[in-house]
Amino acid sequence: MNEWPLWEVFIRGQHGLAHQHAGSLHAPDAETALNNARDVYTRRNEGVSIWVVKSSDITASSPSEKGPLFEPAASKPYRHPTFYEVPDEVKHL
Repeated sequence: MNEWPLWEVFIRGQHGLAHQHAGSLHAPDAETALNNARDVYTRRNEGVSIWVVKSSDITASSPSEKGPLFEPAASKPYRHPTFYEVPDEVKHL
């Protein structure tokens, strides 16, 4: 038996700026996945945008790779605002 591919569903909410992972579903194609995601994950009109991505197309790091993957950023202190002086007049930074 051939199983439909697994799709990951991301929804951008009414008050959000970023898409959030809502869940997964099986569907034969992207259009069906999008329609099914709408039906399953936005029953109360929560979303303004839906993304569906085939799970097999996602490349992700593993938590066990955290050190080697993120350590190079530590050697670039200019990316961190720790040595900047913020004037007292600047609020809510």
